Amino acid sequence: MRYTVLLALLAALSSSPAMSQTPSVANTAPWDQPFLPPAPAWDGASRALLRDASDPWVTVFEADAEHDESPSYDDTRAWFDRLDAASDLIRIEQFGVSPEGRPIYAVIASKDGPEFDPSKPVLLAQAGIHPGEIDGKDAGMMLLRDIAFNGKDSLLDRVNLILIPILSVDGHERASAYSRPNQRGPRIQGWRNTATNQNLNRDYLKLDQPEMRAVRGLVLKYRPDLYVDIHVTDGMDYQYDVTYGYNGENGVYSRSPAIAGWLDASFKPAINAALEAEGHIPGELVFGIGADPRAGLSDGGLGERFSNGWGSAAHVPTILVENHSLKPYEQRVLGTYVFLEAAMRRLAADGPALRAAIAADSALRPAEVPANFAPDPTPAYTRTFKGIRYEMYDSPASGRPEIRWLGLADPEPWSLPFFGSRPTLTLARPEAYWVPSYRADIIERLRLHGIGMETLDAARTVSVDMLRLDDPKLATRANEGRVAVTVAGVTPERRDWAFPPGSVRVPTDQPLGDIVVLLLEPQSSESFFAWGMFPEVLSRVEYIEGYAIAPLAEAMMAADPALKAAFETKLAADAAFAADGNARLGWFYERTPFYDDRFRLYPVGRED
Repeated sequence: MRYTVLLALLAALSSSPAMSQTPSVANTAPWDQPFLPPAPAWDGASRALLRDASDPWVTVFEADAEHDESPSYDDTRAWFDRLDAASDLIRIEQFGVSPEGRPIYAVIASKDGPEFDPSKPVLLAQAGIHPGEIDGKDAGMMLLRDIAFNGKDSLLDRVNLILIPILSVDGHERASAYSRPNQRGPRIQGWRNTATNQNLNRDYLKLDQPEMRAVRGLVLKYRPDLYVDIHVTDGMDYQYDVTYGYNGENGVYSRSPAIAGWLDASFKPAINAALEAEGHIPGELVFGIGADPRAGLSDGGLGERFSNGWGSAAHVPTILVENHSLKPYEQRVLGTYVFLEAAMRRLAADGPALRAAIAADSALRPAEVPANFAPDPTPAYTRTFKGIRYEMYDSPASGRPEIRWLGLADPEPWSLPFFGSRPTLTLARPEAYWVPSYRADIIERLRLHGIGMETLDAARTVSVDMLRLDDPKLATRANEGRVAVTVAGVTPERRDWAFPPGSVRVPTDQPLGDIVVLLLEPQSSESFFAWGMFPEVLSRVEYIEGYAIAPLAEAMMAADPALKAAFETKLAADAAFAADGNARLGWFYERTPFYDDRFRLYPVGRED
């Protein structure tokens, strides 16, 4: 077993005098020895999907004796170019360019020609948003090959398929054997983040990165009925090999309740049955909540920066697939193939009902928009869980007990509490927002989302609420290339505000209205403000010298007894304030017309 090999190696090294010095990588290289927990034996029926190495359309994954290899970006594209040239059912469409200049492309399978039949549902399957988690690419290659040549073209009779084989193409090419230490295969893996060190599955709302802007354009062009985002897990071991989830599963909160109901009632039973029939163990997407495997499970978060959270808010049915990292690469890829084929069959069988659910959710206009999801401290329910046996041992490296997974299915089902997520803030839905023309960057991001808006041809003065930001605080470290900002609250100030030409009015009475609120309310943790895109409002302009404000303050107290009483009350209640001369004078300065009126005033107006 891999643990046994590593522990034996470390024991041998610890007895050597050389351990008193820095070991040579060439001499020891313990990271090149197997060290992951053992995988349970598997021999699923889906192995029949593999083609022999003699097949002219065999993939790199299939041709490898251990089915543990995945092709490079160039080799993948060359294979798809050959498939495109050989089959009228397949075409390649470039829809973006990466920061390092690589084309980002989709492979489209359809019997419709250049224009899709609008009556057919569309499945968009996305692989490689995290390039080390590349199961969907190799599964998609096999499925598209079989559609083109091996009798599965009937899948396209009632459904069209779009596959993004590699989304983060630059991260895919930062490849090595040392990318994902917690994952079994493929041997060479891409890097989690992009060339600009960004995690694309945190960019669904702010749209900083060209890869995500490109995906948003592809979604707007083809309007997929189902969006499948394929990943590989981190974390605890368990028996399930293909896990997946979506916001609103099992009746919990969703911004798209009708879609979640269809996924619960129609999609999930069909997918699970297909996977089980091929020897896989499907499960709901869950994450352990602590070091103790039996402490409980969580949903991992429902925020709109993730694909599943964005899909719920945008009313795009979105499945987050997380194949299990400790299962062999062959098992994961074949499970993904089965999942995608079964998804196409379910769309063909019940696509109209899903479209009806999408229409129902797109018509929702809730007066209040829940936001800022956080783990719920109270479990939603208790669930049965197929666990893996484990033991604890005292680690000389960590100095504490550590878990050792044993690779054996526990025959006794576990009963674990499940902790969901809950909103910690409720935002009132206004009629519209007003964005000034000088924030063209914000307007452009809204347009990239597909959000409708009115653009002013001439200047207009509008009565709106401008929001004064209460106690804004900058984060102490950067996150995704930005420094986040939080506010304790906001204070509306009714103003007649002049918006110059090019400014936009963004109504919330539209299918993406919830996303409008989440992006433009500064208290939303997913907002442009929260991601640090309005730092200019945190800088105060102009000041007043003590020799000027002190006599002015004295005159203000003499002229206004109520002001004097308020000042004295604050002195009595706040000892630190009373002892700080600058703070005392600043208190008066804020109450003069000389003070910077736009300090901490959010420049987006709110129309009620």
